[in-house]
Amino acid sequence: MEAAIILVFVMGYLAITLEHSIKIDKLIPALVMMAICWALVALGIDSFPQWFDSANHNLMEGFGSLGHDDKMHLMEETLLHHLGKTSEILVFLLGAMTIVEIIDYFDGFSTIKDFIKTKKKSKILWIFAILAFILSAIIDNLTATIVLISILQKIVKDRSVRIWYAGLIIIAANAGGAWSPIGDVTTTMLWIGKKVTTGHLIGYLLLPSFLCMAVPTFIASFLPAFKGDLDVEEVVEKKKSRFSGRMLYLGLGAIIFVPIFKVITHLPPYVGMMLSLGVVAIFAEIYSSSKFSLTEFDSEESDAHAHHSPVHHSLSKIELPSILFFLGILMAVAALESLGILFNFAGSLQDSMPMLGTELHMEGHTGVSDLVVLLLGVGSAVIDNVPLVAASLGMFHEPIDNELWHFIAYSAGTGGSMLIIGSAAGVVAMGMEKIDFFWYLKKIAWLAFIGFIVGAVAFMFTRTLF
Repeated sequence: MEAAIILVFVMGYLAITLEHSIKIDKLIPALVMMAICWALVALGIDSFPQWFDSANHNLMEGFGSLGHDDKMHLMEETLLHHLGKTSEILVFLLGAMTIVEIIDYFDGFSTIKDFIKTKKKSKILWIFAILAFILSAIIDNLTATIVLISILQKIVKDRSVRIWYAGLIIIAANAGGAWSPIGDVTTTMLWIGKKVTTGHLIGYLLLPSFLCMAVPTFIASFLPAFKGDLDVEEVVEKKKSRFSGRMLYLGLGAIIFVPIFKVITHLPPYVGMMLSLGVVAIFAEIYSSSKFSLTEFDSEESDAHAHHSPVHHSLSKIELPSILFFLGILMAVAALESLGILFNFAGSLQDSMPMLGTELHMEGHTGVSDLVVLLLGVGSAVIDNVPLVAASLGMFHEPIDNELWHFIAYSAGTGGSMLIIGSAAGVVAMGMEKIDFFWYLKKIAWLAFIGFIVGAVAFMFTRTLF
């Protein structure tokens, strides 16, 4: 039965990886895989020789001697445990996505466009790279990419030039998401899973992540694509809401408040995110009542907005397919973890991998080599980084803030930049700008690889400081 469950997982994983080839949205195989895996666990519960106790991070003693009813009860409790942990992540993401959509409802991100005054291509590259690095740490790398490419489309009219900027935005956004607990889904998973804390995450990864962004940007600024000035067309845009700047700063401030709330109260992060969403929603409702009488909107947009409160409108715009995908993949990985498959795989991986003299050497020493983590980063460029990190949570059991978790956060977060399908930021940029896979592979991948390696070397230095 274990072989059947692994086969279902591998087939589902393959379908997710080949999403663009088979033209089936990745949430579908993720949900099917999750349901079938747990169904097989339930049907074969009496045939399994071991069970993984997620609460104590070890194999359960005496599982084989339990009766059928006791095993079924244990499975239901384990399923509920994993659903609770997964729901913490999903509710957190729902809150963050809704706040971002509320900001967009008030055209808050157009405020960022007003900061860009120069026409010099290399300067604009640095402005977008730094904005992507900072914004992705606050509103997550996927959303930051959407926002900045939307602004880019208003500034750079030549698509052949714009896709170069988009490529560097992907690298910068993924780098920025790695050092913040709310910057990337994988980092959020590690943070909510009590593997990393905000202070140590920033301390370990800020410099490596910055170099991962800055080195490729510096190299790219000397490439022909970023020489000279842009041909900027003056476009007369409709008047924006007078609350746009206010809602931008309020929304970003509310998201930044979440880690602070967690430190003060020790409550799970989703509680703080719900509080932040509530506060932002209050101001959104107050401002929306006077929004339309004070600004010039075309009648269609006014009618569309008038029938919805800002919160209802924003909830209808969030990426629900992404939420369902995370549910499917995290719960499918949980099935493998519960049977002890990941635990045993981690043991064999650590035994077979060469240490290369680069063992992690923190208090709470672990035998996981840097090579394993670097390969995980390279792997995240080929397959989705969410299941990779979910699997690592079940495979490794080092204590909170062990440098292993921070290195995994860096590798999984930034390694995906090496292929355009390797990260959510890359996939959305591919869709928005119709970027060719092989164009990215030829023009951008080498820059992303250099940044990834430079950042990894920098991490090997920063980890010695803690």
